[in-house]
Amino acid sequence: METADFLALVHPAIAVFFVFPLIGMVVNFAWSTRQRRLQTMNGGKSKIPPVSGTEHRRLGNWLTGSVVGLTLLGLIYPIGKNIIKNQLWNKTPFQVVFILLMFAATITSLVFLYRANNKLWRGVFATLTGAGIVILGFQDGVFRRDNEWYWSHYYIGIVAAMLMIFSLAIVPEIYKDKSHRWRVIHTILNCLALLLFIGQGMTGTRDLLEIPLSWQEPYVYKCDFVNKTCPTPNLEIPK
Repeated sequence: METADFLALVHPAIAVFFVFPLIGMVVNFAWSTRQRRLQTMNGGKSKIPPVSGTEHRRLGNWLTGSVVGLTLLGLIYPIGKNIIKNQLWNKTPFQVVFILLMFAATITSLVFLYRANNKLWRGVFATLTGAGIVILGFQDGVFRRDNEWYWSHYYIGIVAAMLMIFSLAIVPEIYKDKSHRWRVIHTILNCLALLLFIGQGMTGTRDLLEIPLSWQEPYVYKCDFVNKTCPTPNLEIPK
């Protein structure tokens, strides 16, 4: 395995040993928080500790940053590989500078989203973070599987990241809203995000099986992926 192949495994490795366990903890605390709220709604007592709600919010904030960071990490590898392979810094230096600035702007917008208290600014920074991810996702080199967008690791991941960004942006509104409308929206969207994360686990595993090692690429990419055929090599029979 060459260095390029090892770098390709960083994204799925972090997803397996960090992000997915974090999803499990967030879901567990979310369930505990809801159960405690239902048990104490009519003045009853609950054995679930009050800290479950605080931990749910804290780990939820971590999850949003982790998902966005993992998304950017998954994008920077194919984009960087395309830049190096085609030597774009010589051919289109403006495009390379633009890509670097977009990565920096997206990360900066996410940091400001965490710090923003005003509703307007939270909306602005959430929009900028999401826009940065989408713009980077449509750069050359990113494998999107456009012909199967409904079962694409890229598109499912982008939607999941957007839901995480939106969830982070509306957290203060959940605590302010006495009608619990934002809480219901938060619950519905994150249940959808959970399903998308499950889909990510499946599509990510599939893509790892399909992506060839760097030394195999010249041969594998000669295959016809639509008809599932590969050219037959001309083998010389020794005399």
